[in-house]
Amino acid sequence: MTESFNPRAVLVTGGAGFIGSNFINYFLPANPGCRVINLDLLTYAGNLENLIGVENDPRYHFVKGDVCDARLVAQLLAEEKIEAVLHFAAESHVDRSISGPEVFVRTNVLGTQVLLEESRKHWSSESVSQFRFLQVSTDEVYGSLGSTGYFTEETPLAANSPYSASKAGADLLVRAYHETYGFPTLNTRCSNNYGPYHFPEKLIPLMIHNIIAKQPLPVYGDGLNVRDWLHVRDHSAAIETVLKEGRLGGVYNIGGNNEWKNIDIVNLVCDLLDERLGRSPGESRRLITFVKDRPGHDRRYAIDASKIKQELGWSPSYTFERGIAETIDWYLANQKWVAEVTSGAYRDYYDNQYGNR
Repeated sequence: MTESFNPRAVLVTGGAGFIGSNFINYFLPANPGCRVINLDLLTYAGNLENLIGVENDPRYHFVKGDVCDARLVAQLLAEEKIEAVLHFAAESHVDRSISGPEVFVRTNVLGTQVLLEESRKHWSSESVSQFRFLQVSTDEVYGSLGSTGYFTEETPLAANSPYSASKAGADLLVRAYHETYGFPTLNTRCSNNYGPYHFPEKLIPLMIHNIIAKQPLPVYGDGLNVRDWLHVRDHSAAIETVLKEGRLGGVYNIGGNNEWKNIDIVNLVCDLLDERLGRSPGESRRLITFVKDRPGHDRRYAIDASKIKQELGWSPSYTFERGIAETIDWYLANQKWVAEVTSGAYRDYYDNQYGNR
């Protein structure tokens, strides 16, 4: 284990998105000696309302901008004396990558290369005495599992969608910058996140949103695809641990030890919402609609997170029972937030994605 790293200024890219904003909300109060600069382009899934809890903190600064803008990135690194980059910014929805892969390559591959290069220059100039670059990635870069086995950090990359391929490309660039230049990098790969502020195109918030509205619940294929679910606050804690304690050049899988078939997740959310909304048992399950499976839909993901536990002492604290109940209650209490993010553009996308299936 390396000596603990405690940066005084961090650049968080994509910090208005689901995982990035949850990380900032977790990290900033826990690190009073650190400033956070949030660089985000505010595309459809970025929402500054996710950060109202920190927006008036003098240690927090938001900058609207593109990770592909090398001049802006270099300026922020120098002016803010950045000591760590936490790279969350990414186009992340698999369905969108199938219908429009170009933006995924631009943001996820080119954007990562720009950040790496400008960060390397900043580090090489000795403008700061310490530095880390942490790439936040996904278990989807490993491809698909059968009914048994787990992804480890040694599992070969075998991406099956344009999204996961773009993330795998970014991960390899991070590795290359460490191996070629000795640049101090870290790489995390997580399983499916859930929790507050999740844009309602992903499975759990989409089901919650549609159940409340009594709209059809689209489930791909036979619903038996398996995912490991990780609460976003546990993910935030894991990223902080890797940033401060991880071995440079290292890759760390972050998982929830919590596998669920998609259809079982949907049924559970239906039942919990029926209880909360005073509906008859099974009422919301009747909204389930099986739709044509998406191309290249990986059958199962499951993460072996023993490395981060053994090396760094991290393990998830949320049980799924607690996490999913809190998540549902958050969405019920924040319907104004949901209404504002489900814009006309989102509804057009939803109709296009599921309407003909």
